[in-house]
Amino acid sequence: MPHDYLHRLNSSAYRGTSAVHWSMTIAGRRTGWLNPLHHCGVREFLLHTLARHSLACPAYCLMPDHGHFLWLGLDSSADQQRASSYFRRHWNQLLRSSGFELQSQAFDHVLRPGERERGAFCAVATYILENPVRAALENEWQAYRYSGAAILGRPELDPREDDFWERFWRHWNVTVAPGETGARDGAGEPGS
Repeated sequence: MPHDYLHRLNSSAYRGTSAVHWSMTIAGRRTGWLNPLHHCGVREFLLHTLARHSLACPAYCLMPDHGHFLWLGLDSSADQQRASSYFRRHWNQLLRSSGFELQSQAFDHVLRPGERERGAFCAVATYILENPVRAALENEWQAYRYSGAAILGRPELDPREDDFWERFWRHWNVTVAPGETGARDGAGEPGS
């Protein structure tokens, strides 16, 4: 195993209604690829990934040399490791057309039950969305144009809106199948 290989949890940690914060870095931390057209391409691949792998993305942010994505599984068919592989393959195709590529592995953080409670979960999303402020790219994260949310069938759900989280949790509670692991049973439910 290469010395810089990132160890993963057991694959079951990435399945079902798991919540994972993914960080994907451009090889060599190179910049120069991020523009409105590339953002549209990433959003397109992101939406295809979410549909194909039964996921929602309540927060993402593309930075000049990396991207952050918060993914939530919607049912037992969700597999975030497979979703990440699919997404990264397509994003790499787009990047390579401009002479860039992703590092060989994504970094992930599977949210623990306490991190899936409403306040803690929103804090992870806020951390992602506030990256441009910490990097001094914007004074307010809401002004940064390369971030947002991607929730299938709900293009109006935008984290810049004051009622985003209330509407998101309402959508989550309707969308996630009753009885799924971590959903509606209390333990580990986002928003509980």
